[in-house]
Amino acid sequence: MAEDPYRDERLVQLYDLDNAAGDDHVYYRALADEIEAKKILDFGCGTGLLTRTFARTGRVVIGVDPSPTMLGYARKQPGAEAVTWIDGDASAVDGTGDMDLVVSSGNTMMHLSPETYPSVLGSLSGALRPGGVISFESRNPAARAWEQWTRDATYSERDTPAGHLREWIDVTESDHGRVVFDAHNVFPDGSDAVYTTTLYFRTASEITADLEHAGFTDIAVHGGWHHEPPLGNSRLLVVRATKR
Repeated sequence: MAEDPYRDERLVQLYDLDNAAGDDHVYYRALADEIEAKKILDFGCGTGLLTRTFARTGRVVIGVDPSPTMLGYARKQPGAEAVTWIDGDASAVDGTGDMDLVVSSGNTMMHLSPETYPSVLGSLSGALRPGGVISFESRNPAARAWEQWTRDATYSERDTPAGHLREWIDVTESDHGRVVFDAHNVFPDGSDAVYTTTLYFRTASEITADLEHAGFTDIAVHGGWHHEPPLGNSRLLVVRATKR
């Protein structure tokens, strides 16, 4: 498995502050209720902020993430005992064929390279029962958000539990939907924790074709959390599909 991308505990404790619950969590919880999901897999669950809210009596909830640091934090949070936490990537997902719902929030699916993406979709399909639902989000490449990821546009300073931070993002590569950027986090002692991330932007038609190849049907791609149509300026593509 690759090196833990979120290995700095000082930054992991800030993750939930920077990614607070919003319309995305409301959407995924409503979807779970709509289909009366009894068994849910959160792939790329991170700190488990969304994952824990799925838990209720009579429902099985599983969170999978490749970051031991993230999961270590998740396991310490209130309500964590109601979730089964699994360290690993898609290879750790059991092909039980009995999941009602698989969700993957944030940029999880965008971290997957063209080489690994099909096999991950296959693993998630294998976890679902026939008629089970997969849902995830992806940034819309037509919006070209990465063009604003410069030091001048993203620089900020703030006081945090980890001390006074200076932060910014710099894109170092962008080509055919592949974007590489460095996230800088300068701590009070002057140390700069730099995290290099690669994201793969996919169009709605590309996502649809990949899901069809992985055995999904009834594929819907919206331009937001309220079933908006996908437009050129839509920031997000929100995806839902059903396993055949």
